[in-house]
Order: sequence, then structure tokens, then C-alpha cells
Amino acid sequence: MIKIAIILGSTRPGRKGEVISRWVHDIAKRRGDAEYELVDIADYDLPLFDEPMSPLMGQYTKPHTIAWSEKIDSFDGYVFVAAEYNHSMSGALKNAIDFLYREWNNKAAGFVSYGGGYGGIRAVEQLRLVLSEVKIAHVRPQVGISLHTDFENYSEFKPGPHQEPALHAMLDDVVAWSGAMKTLRSGTEVAD
Repeated sequence: MIKIAIILGSTRPGRKGEVISRWVHDIAKRRGDAEYELVDIADYDLPLFDEPMSPLMGQYTKPHTIAWSEKIDSFDGYVFVAAEYNHSMSGALKNAIDFLYREWNNKAAGFVSYGGGYGGIRAVEQLRLVLSEVKIAHVRPQVGISLHTDFENYSEFKPGPHQEPALHAMLDDVVAWSGAMKTLRSGTEVAD
């Protein structure tokens, strides 16, 4: 079965990403089309990139990098739950991506972003650029959660009725693309 990580990409205390990630995970695991796991980058306590060699080499020396590598390598695709900070993704998420290279290659990703006025879409614009460099194929459909309209009083998460269908559309593509990319990674050819 396809394995998809739902990556919580903020480490800030009080982050809204926790409730959003749990919402994504709860809906995703009911689908039955893949195995979904919530992965919180805060659990890996990654410092600013501190490996002596480029991730391109895959010669990791730090226990935190090795643990992160093993976790990320175990998945076929990803859903990044990304906060928008200053028109971009969080520094913690960028750093977590930068720790690895081969583990990300030839896999698929989708996005659930959140933020002020535009639901974090500018974070996804930046994230798409970064993920292209580590050879992740990213799907077009995405979910943009607004702190203004999808949270009551900026505290209680109450996603609008359009959000769940948008999430399913994105997950449909992530699962399909992850399966196709798994075939690519295995080196087998698909018959017409």
C-alpha cells in the first residue's frame, strides 16, 4: 500500500498546524486508499543544518539526521501542512527539507497551507520551488486554510464546507502520483 506522510511543518508554540494536521489525518485515514501517518518535524529536534557533507552525498553523521532520513525515506509521498510566515514557508520546514536529498527524490507531494488573508498560498509557491529541486513532483490541487474564515475567533478550527472536497481532490492526486512515482523508483516499466 502507498504510504503518505502528513508533515506538520511548523515548530512554533501555539501553532495552528497541529489542529489542521489532525483534521487532514482524520479525513485521510478514512479514505482507505493509502496508509497515512502524521509526522511532526518538532519531534525530530533538528538544529540548523549541521552535517559536514552535502545531503547529496547521503553521508550523515548526526543521530537526528539519521532518524529524520529513515522516517522520510519510508514514505512514497507527502502532504505538507505549511504555515505562511512573511510570504514563505517556516524556516523550520525549509531546514527539515534541506537536511536530506535522496530520501525525497521521485516522490509526490500535495499541500495544505494556512495563514492570514490568502490561506498560506504564498508559502506553497515557495515550497513548490524548493521541492522541485529535491525532485518531488507536486500536484496542482491544494488546500488553503484562512485564519480569518476557517477559525472562529482565530482560535477554534471550523473549516468551511469547501475545504474537505478540496482536501479529497488533492489527496486523490497525491495517492495517484505517489503510486506512479513508486513504479519509477522501482525501475519497472508500466505497460500501456
